Amino acid sequence: MLKKGPAKKVTVYLNEDTRVQHEPLYQAVMEFLFNKGVAGATLIRPHSGFGPHHRLHSPDMEATMTQLPVRVEFIDTPERVESLMPLLYDLVSDGLIELQDAVIVKAVSQNEPATEAPLVRHKEQQAAKLLRVFLGEADQWEGGPLYDAIVKKLRMLEVAGATVYRGILGYGAKGRTHKEGFLHLSRDLPVMISVVDSAEKIGEAISAVEAMLGDGLIVVSDVDMIRLVHVLPSEVADGAR
Repeated sequence: MLKKGPAKKVTVYLNEDTRVQHEPLYQAVMEFLFNKGVAGATLIRPHSGFGPHHRLHSPDMEATMTQLPVRVEFIDTPERVESLMPLLYDLVSDGLIELQDAVIVKAVSQNEPATEAPLVRHKEQQAAKLLRVFLGEADQWEGGPLYDAIVKKLRMLEVAGATVYRGILGYGAKGRTHKEGFLHLSRDLPVMISVVDSAEKIGEAISAVEAMLGDGLIVVSDVDMIRLVHVLPSEVADGAR
């Protein structure tokens, strides 16, 4: 699976009817990428298009239906793409190859590797920082709740975790009491966002929150973080080295 960091995006533009060795060229390109272990590739059939001959091709034009444009796209590491380009260049006998710099900002997979090894309980303890952000439930950011925008920003910064607490009673610097009544629901109840992570990550989080917070309060405390996880025995051994 691809990891965060620099990458290359390759787009191959072809005609659907272009063939190589009795098979469509786009199919040969897809098979080539699959056999070379590329992280993933997509074949896209656009609705219409034209090329250097300046002839328009679309499904509505029966005479040119077999000459519709297609494109193959894939993203991989710069090293992998560099090794593939000479072979791909020779394979594409009629078409266009585009190469772009890219950055992988998120790469996750929900398919966990199957394992029969027993999991063990692993304990990690270290000094950390506790960040608490106090604001109002009615505070807005670009048309949505501010607390929701802050949590999304923290997730993009890869902060370990954040929890939003909704208060039932409170008051702030302006001295106004906010509470949830039986017949009346306050629209500006107090909200607290709690975050625990390393000092470096909390520093990044504070800078991001300060830029978004209008009226509010930011509190930072020193804490001891104890993290309990279940991992494979081999992972515990690797971490102890």
